[in-house]
Amino acid sequence: MVYIELNLGVSTDYVEVLLAELSQIGYESFVYTDSGANAYIPENLFRKEEINELQEKYSNLFSFEYCWQKILPQNWNEVWEASYEPIFIQETCVIKSDFHQIAKKYPYEIMINPKMSFGTGHHETTKMMIEHQLEIDHQAKTVLDVGCGTGVLSLMAELLGAHKIIAFDIDEWAVTNTLENILVNNSKRIQVSQNTIKSITLEDNFDIILANINRNVLLTEIPWYAKLLKTGALLVISGFYESDRDAILEIAKEAFLNLEKQKVDNQWTALVLKKNI
Repeated sequence: MVYIELNLGVSTDYVEVLLAELSQIGYESFVYTDSGANAYIPENLFRKEEINELQEKYSNLFSFEYCWQKILPQNWNEVWEASYEPIFIQETCVIKSDFHQIAKKYPYEIMINPKMSFGTGHHETTKMMIEHQLEIDHQAKTVLDVGCGTGVLSLMAELLGAHKIIAFDIDEWAVTNTLENILVNNSKRIQVSQNTIKSITLEDNFDIILANINRNVLLTEIPWYAKLLKTGALLVISGFYESDRDAILEIAKEAFLNLEKQKVDNQWTALVLKKNI
């Protein structure tokens, strides 16, 4: 099958918004780039008019540029496997796919076959989120994973002893991928659904909330997360640059969340916030 590769030039703050829109109109896979992302769709489904409509739809919020080209038929699994390397975190955790052969055993091993979802462990934000998780007591805790992507953070929470994990994502493909990764990892304590923080029905508050999303979503949703945290509970967030830290902390302070820890990697930032009331 011939595919179209759509090359997108878009701000990091809005790239996931754009990719979510593209996933709704037939785009099957995405790859982050320095300038934004590449998106792939079968040639017979490609409509330039749809991209122009997205430009118009979001013109008041952000702008993006694009160009496209045909990609000749090839073995996409071979291409992906050739470029997808396992991720090692703090010498205690490895994130790998089913075709990786690693002789050494690690205390925490997560199998991820990402397909078209986000969260393979390669991005700085995902690695920092997991680094924070490794430093947090998860034993018998309840965890909420907001925008779960591949489910990698939920899987890490279960390995660390969390009693119950609720995961959700706005994207249908992400939910499907998380369900597949739950099976691959023989997970037993993760519940996943297609939802948003405003639509999901939750019975209890949580000990830990994980949210690796983006600056604008966090600025809007941090007050929602705070309401769902128990007193003394932790919110772990990433998906934004160090330059956005103060704006994030201002919203957090208004929601009675105090900064506990912070990590920075290549200007990306991940914070641990504690609810103090």
